[in-house]
Order: sequence, then structure tokens, then C-alpha cells
Amino acid sequence: MSGTFISFEGPDGAGKTSALRAITATLQPMLGDRLTVTREPGGNAISESIRAIILDRANTAMDYRTEALLYAAARRQHLAETILPALAAGQLVLCDRYVDSSVAYQGAGRQIGERAVAQMNQFATDGLLPALTIYFDVPAEVGLQRIQAHRDPQQVDRLDVEKTAFHDRVRAAYLRLQAANPQRIKLIDATQTPDQVVAAALTLIKQTASGYFTAGA
Repeated sequence: MSGTFISFEGPDGAGKTSALRAITATLQPMLGDRLTVTREPGGNAISESIRAIILDRANTAMDYRTEALLYAAARRQHLAETILPALAAGQLVLCDRYVDSSVAYQGAGRQIGERAVAQMNQFATDGLLPALTIYFDVPAEVGLQRIQAHRDPQQVDRLDVEKTAFHDRVRAAYLRLQAANPQRIKLIDATQTPDQVVAAALTLIKQTASGYFTAGA
């Protein structure tokens, strides 16, 4: 495929979605229709419908493996309908969360097994990984404080309300993934100012997808 796939990862409250919003505002005028920005779970009608089920705070009876399978199902549809066509068209694809989120949140956070969740998603994605994953790192307590202080209560979902121990397991899993995949996963200290975080992420994007930013490209 001629496109470039970059994912954004981080614990809740890391600020990755806000950073992606700022990055999009910078890159969209430069790249136009060569840029696709999407999210998981979601990115198209079917995947967004699955997202609504997963994150609904009323679904307290949802089994952890059901949750993991729903994420994988949403991801497969997202790939088939959104990401793969964009890559085939030569676009730069920026995605808010991907497989690493499932390994961290369901595998480690829910404690159903990081390897088992990775294998499930190997099937769902047919092994497709991003060229670059930008991991926005914050301690769990910092992320949860940010959520409490800044997020609209209507936007707080089932995962946001988990106890600190859950979020500690999630962060630890992300750090293990980054240590095991240092060429793909690049860590940004997300306790820095928003401007510093966005600047660091833009640098990584331009290094990985340099062809989109060269003169005459």
C-alpha cells in the first residue's frame, strides 16, 4: 500500500485526542484530501454503533471477553471500510487508538491476557500494524485528575470510571509494549505543556511520513 498509517495511544486523560485535534488543524491545510483522521472504536457507521454499545455506562453486565471481542469486531470493520481504502489511495492515516489499546485495556486492565488479546487482534487485522505509534504517557493519577477536572460528565464512559488500579495496569502494559517495540512505538511525556506535546508529535509524524512534506510532494 502506498499510504502511511500512524496511531495515537495513551492512558485515559493523556491528552492524545486533544493533541490529534491540534495536529489535524495543522496538517489538513497542507495535505487536504491526502489526510484521513479517524478513531477507534468507530470510524464508520457500523463501528460507531459497536462503540456505543461498548462504552455505554448502562452495560455493566458486559463480560470482559465480550468487550474485547466487540473491540476486535469494530476494528475489523474499521480496517475494511475506512483504513485500508485510505492507505490504498496513498493517504496519511492518523488513528486515535488501535490494537495496542486492546492489549493494554482488555488484556492487562481487564486481566484477560495480553497475549490472548493480541492473538485475537492478529486475526481481526490480518497482522496490519501502523508504521508509527505515538504513545502519550502520563501516570494514571494524573490522567484521572484531568478527566475529573476537564471532561464533560456526559462524555465519561465505562472505562473512565474504573478504579486507579485498573488504569495503573493499563499504563504498565503500554510501557511494556513500548519497550518491546521501540522502533514502532515512540513515547512522548504527556505531562509537558500541550504545545510541547503537539510539537513532539508533529516531529515524529514528519519523520515517519516525510514524503508527504517534501517540496512538490
